[in-house]
Amino acid sequence: MFYHRPADTDYRLQENQWAKIMKYHKHISGKHPFFDLKLQELWRYRDLIMLLARRDFVVVYKQTILGPLWLVLTPILTSLMYAFVFGNVAGISTDGVPKVLFYLFSTAAWTMFSSNISSCAGTFTNNVSLMGKVYFPRLAVPVSQLISSSIRFLIQLLPAFAFYAYYLAAGQIHANPAYAWLFVTSMLQLALLSYGFGIIVCALTTKYRDLTVLVSFGLSLWMFATPVAYPLSALNGRFYLAACINPAAAPMELLRFSLWGNTVITPAQIALSWVLTLLAVLAGTLLFNHVERVFADTV
Repeated sequence: MFYHRPADTDYRLQENQWAKIMKYHKHISGKHPFFDLKLQELWRYRDLIMLLARRDFVVVYKQTILGPLWLVLTPILTSLMYAFVFGNVAGISTDGVPKVLFYLFSTAAWTMFSSNISSCAGTFTNNVSLMGKVYFPRLAVPVSQLISSSIRFLIQLLPAFAFYAYYLAAGQIHANPAYAWLFVTSMLQLALLSYGFGIIVCALTTKYRDLTVLVSFGLSLWMFATPVAYPLSALNGRFYLAACINPAAAPMELLRFSLWGNTVITPAQIALSWVLTLLAVLAGTLLFNHVERVFADTV
């Protein structure tokens, strides 16, 4: 005697089996809403982000004699050169702050800012072979580069704070502990600003490849337009107004203000800088999200 299951039982069984299959099913499509940033998916791939960040950090200093020691030597040598050229030859004032200390923090912050823009700008062109074979959220690459550049910046802060402690003990500068939190917010803003402009350039280079050639030149001009080698108080007239529009000027000034308390920046300039920073992050993320669907056809 054979037992036949009712039709509704067969239907429920098939439905349960299909639900189990769909649990491990991932549908990948190039069509998605413009404002769908897939942040939850990016969080699920956090292990990949940390792996890519480690790769970017290790590859730079692989097969070098001094290795990561260059992270400490580079800002020191650059600061000594800036102190000689801008401080002694050009005679640019540092508002009473020891020149080496002034340039150590300035160059470390700007190195993080510029290197992050350069690395984010080459996200598609430098990783086209990887992105063409394996699926993962493309935004993971610039985020990992932001993390690796931040790690390099933290290492470069070691000699800067060593000099800071020396000049503080010698009485040549005075600490500003009430505004120490501005140091963190300033570096966060520089990181977000570099991320925003970096992925904007990255999205545009999928169609206009010559922009990659202009990145280094543009960053050099941007550095001289930003109070890196000089304080904001050294500018006046139209040059001061131009620096106020520059979104990187306010965080650079606030970074130094949090350490020794000298600045001429105003709350209005800080607010404008944050508005431009957030707009750059939003515009860059949306543009990147739009271009990543078709980058394989244009790169």
